[in-house]
Amino acid sequence: MPSKTKTTITLLLTLSLILLTFFIPLAYATEDYWTSKAPMQAARSGLGVAAVNGKIYAIGGSNASGFAPSMPGSSVLGNEDNVAANEEYDPATDTWTYKASMPTPRIHFAIAVYQNKIYCIGGYTENGYTGVNEVYDPATDTWETKTSMPTARGGLTANVVNGKIYLIGGTLNGTLNEVYDPTTDTWTTKTPSPKDTTFVICVSAVFEKKIYVIGDTSQDQHYNLNQIYDTETDTWSYGTSPPSSVDGGAAAATTGNLAPKLIYVLGVIANLRPGEERTFVRVYDPETDSWSFGADVPTKRYNFGVAVINDTFYVIGVTPTIIPAILRQALQMSSILQSGTSQSFLHGSFCHCFLWQPW
Repeated sequence: MPSKTKTTITLLLTLSLILLTFFIPLAYATEDYWTSKAPMQAARSGLGVAAVNGKIYAIGGSNASGFAPSMPGSSVLGNEDNVAANEEYDPATDTWTYKASMPTPRIHFAIAVYQNKIYCIGGYTENGYTGVNEVYDPATDTWETKTSMPTARGGLTANVVNGKIYLIGGTLNGTLNEVYDPTTDTWTTKTPSPKDTTFVICVSAVFEKKIYVIGDTSQDQHYNLNQIYDTETDTWSYGTSPPSSVDGGAAAATTGNLAPKLIYVLGVIANLRPGEERTFVRVYDPETDSWSFGADVPTKRYNFGVAVINDTFYVIGVTPTIIPAILRQALQMSSILQSGTSQSFLHGSFCHCFLWQPW
């Protein structure tokens, strides 16, 4: 019987540049690839991932047993499949360390960073959807509870613009747009999105004070949506549709310092247009309103989190997608290692590690 020791996926997506000469402007490289990094200690999917001061924090999520054998059970056990685990990853040493667990075990919550603190808002608990707002301070390794989100929901997106956190969409109210002010610990409601947005089919990222919510389908059920929210005018518009829908994915933007300033959308392909590439990585340029593709991930996955440090994408946590659902359910009772491919199905969590570097 294979070991039940859990591992979890960490994908490292690196974007770099080539400096041609000291006096000539920067030119960015075009080749890309994936490679592996150290896995988390507790296998999870549907978790929240965020970066603070060069470290990455993987918080909450779900596994089949709610148990991490390398850690005392009381500090990581959640309710049913939800866990409260909080692990810190150091890219410099490629190591993971357990930190103070999140007070409320949950899955599919929104996560955002403001002034070096991590805000975990909403999500799904054993009692259903919640609006709980818990804040983690990596400097002191402590948690604090703030004013709850007015509308309990899960599978929503979170983005920080001008010191405020925008919580858009989610299950139960897919168009809702509620804004949290960390300075005053208060909430306001803004213009809702034109179409529903949930974690299953939507991702989001910030570019020049605008929030891009990418996902869902238009009326013809074939073309993916690109909804753009202008935080300064409180209005919505549409950008060019992506080549495919996003299933259980994530998105983030590069800064333009070490890589071109773009939005990267990662996730399983759905509603693919005829003739389009079947790639896990779609790249959007808001300035030209156009799409391109990155190197495809070796093994498809969903329900992961993404953090960006120095224009390097760390893709962490996963649920398997390349096997039928009925087989995936059966695998929750055992572990299967596919020798030669470094692929493991562990209690419903898929463990595989790659690095993607387009240069």
